[in-house]
Amino acid sequence: MRFQYDSIGERFVESKTTAAFSAADTHTLLGALDALGGVRGLDTLDLACGYGYNTRLLARGGARRAVGVDISEEMIRLARAHGVIGADGVGALEGAVGAVLPARGAGAVAATAAAADTGAPRGAAARAEGAPVEAAPVEAAPAQAAPVEAASIEYLVADAAKLPQMGPFDLATAVYLFNYATDRSALHAMFRSIRANLRDGGRLLAIVPNAGAYPNVDWSPYGVRIVDRVHEGDAPLLKAQFLTQPPADFEFREWAHSDFAEAAVEAGFSTVGWQPNRTPPADGARDEAYWTAYRAWPISSLMTCTA
Repeated sequence: MRFQYDSIGERFVESKTTAAFSAADTHTLLGALDALGGVRGLDTLDLACGYGYNTRLLARGGARRAVGVDISEEMIRLARAHGVIGADGVGALEGAVGAVLPARGAGAVAATAAAADTGAPRGAAARAEGAPVEAAPVEAAPAQAAPVEAASIEYLVADAAKLPQMGPFDLATAVYLFNYATDRSALHAMFRSIRANLRDGGRLLAIVPNAGAYPNVDWSPYGVRIVDRVHEGDAPLLKAQFLTQPPADFEFREWAHSDFAEAAVEAGFSTVGWQPNRTPPADGARDEAYWTAYRAWPISSLMTCTA
């Protein structure tokens, strides 16, 4: 599981730039960043960065520093090869979800966190999962994205459970990171490692899978398929495919949201909240019925944590 993306390679780029579930995840993340006031002037950390798509979004949003980290050497090679702005795939995905949202000032994330926080209780009480809260509407995209300085982006091959001290950062993003923790100790180590790199009051925004869908839901129309569920270890192992040409096999652990919340609290995060997945506006290729069916049982949810 640890090095599976080394063999997936460019097929991950294909999935990221064409799959509907990826478009919804990006729309969800952009809405959360906008609700926090944007990232202009912030030091940001993008974990499980893959080929650097979200890292580049942070940089284009005006982040002072955008550091992308992935355990896969091939993903980091692709991230560096795509450059600062990125290749054609970036434009393809932005066409599906809208261009980068405008930053709304240089204030620290902690000062605007209430706009996106679900009000989860502090301390041990945050272990309980909060009810999903609809995120604020996404504003219209600007005519042009902010320019990016090449020096604002860094990429690093590293294990998220054993991060070096690179911060402190104001914001960390993690899109499908925690589901690759092979056991409970690795899951907790990931959250501790991230917390150690965040300033007090910093934020973690994580896209995490929703448990319990297989075999009841078929996500094939949205670009991914679960093919098997094996009960073993601390969490079931899900075997899946990105529906690329040809399909790319991968596997991950089916952790419950309560497992993520427990690990976050143990790591020292003071609040844990949840928001539902949000979908892009309907268009000719993906109409409202298509997205309504997806929202009934989406692949993921947004986890929000305050350091």
